[in-house]
Amino acid sequence: MSNELNRLRICFISRRFFPAISGMSVYALNLVRELVACGHDVTMVSQYRNDPAGMAVYGGGPPPGIPGAHVLGCESRGEQRINHGQPASFEQDVEDLVDTVIREHRRRPFDVIHAQYGYPCGLAALEAARRLGLPNVVSIQGGDGHWVGTCCDTHKQAMLAVLGHSGALLIGSRSFAEEVHGHHGTPMSRFTIVPGATDTQRFHPRNELTLGEMRDVPVLLYHGRVDARKGVMELLDAVKRLVAEGRRLKLRVSGIGPDVEAVRARVEAEGLRDTVEMVGASTYAEAPDLYRSGDLFVSPTYSEGFSNTLLEAMASGLPIVSTKAVGVVDCLEDERDALLVPPKDSDALAEAITRLLGNAPLRKRLATTALEEVRKLYSWQAVGRRIQGIYTELTGTRPDTHWTHLYDPATTEASADPTCRFRSAPHLL
Repeated sequence: MSNELNRLRICFISRRFFPAISGMSVYALNLVRELVACGHDVTMVSQYRNDPAGMAVYGGGPPPGIPGAHVLGCESRGEQRINHGQPASFEQDVEDLVDTVIREHRRRPFDVIHAQYGYPCGLAALEAARRLGLPNVVSIQGGDGHWVGTCCDTHKQAMLAVLGHSGALLIGSRSFAEEVHGHHGTPMSRFTIVPGATDTQRFHPRNELTLGEMRDVPVLLYHGRVDARKGVMELLDAVKRLVAEGRRLKLRVSGIGPDVEAVRARVEAEGLRDTVEMVGASTYAEAPDLYRSGDLFVSPTYSEGFSNTLLEAMASGLPIVSTKAVGVVDCLEDERDALLVPPKDSDALAEAITRLLGNAPLRKRLATTALEEVRKLYSWQAVGRRIQGIYTELTGTRPDTHWTHLYDPATTEASADPTCRFRSAPHLL
């Protein structure tokens, strides 16, 4: 893909990018790096929050550059209207994204538009493609598949437009595709399953010869968004039980999110201050050492699109306890490369952690299998080739523009469904 004949001008629209702390940030960074390494000309347009309320949840501010790519920030002014007592206007933000893409296309024409997240970015990609006559690709990556479109009629119609009319619809796993199919009736044939990936050189074990070995006081690591939907409250319940049973351990909680203060309050109220360490946000540069500081990785998530943190933990050689949840069961199998328990079941979570703490051969076997699998199946080189193949297939084709009967691109916040819960809490979308 690196020769001039195959060199593409790609516009990548991101929902979140650094300095926002999110799996989407990691995905966007690594995909853009891979595309640049393969010789493509990439412009990334990234939404960002620039207000204290938005930055408190994910972090925010204008995006940094990526060597070899052109990175543009698009401030989410419509979302930030909540700071003035008004509902969020995703419609304003969609229009700002579209205007930015069109302006950049006129400066130097694009070959393809790829949006990360179905709404609002995917809708912006459809509208920019409609106006410019360009092919488009949309990746469904998390909350856009789990919740968006089940929240209100406006977003339902927007998601139906994206799911039914994007040029290619990428999703990380079959179980996630089945969930979206259940929400919206999208035919399974519409989805192209392209799993997540990780940098297996950046993320590696602290010592491959001693996989599964633990410190005298084992360290359980939780790394990701501090959000009740990620199972962090159940994890506290499990740790409280283990401590009550006399287990000596530490829980290291890394991340920021909507429930940081609720977690902090529970730690104080339940006397877990000596057991639970909350380290705040960890940058992507700091993450490899963070993983190597742990002995077990615990991800009690309710659902995922495709979890970057699980892949990073696998690559770091950590034994894993997670859940039998959408987006997890596609890369982990109970007893093969992890222990999986039902979501929202703190007792089962505690029992799985106890089992791993007491069984060194099991820890070594699970960690070894997971490390082998992530290196074989989830490299960015392999995943990048698949995505570039999709771009090549679409290049030069006309976009499907038969979606405006589902969603009117002239919709404004004033004419949208006001009942949507995300209008008052847009950071959760």
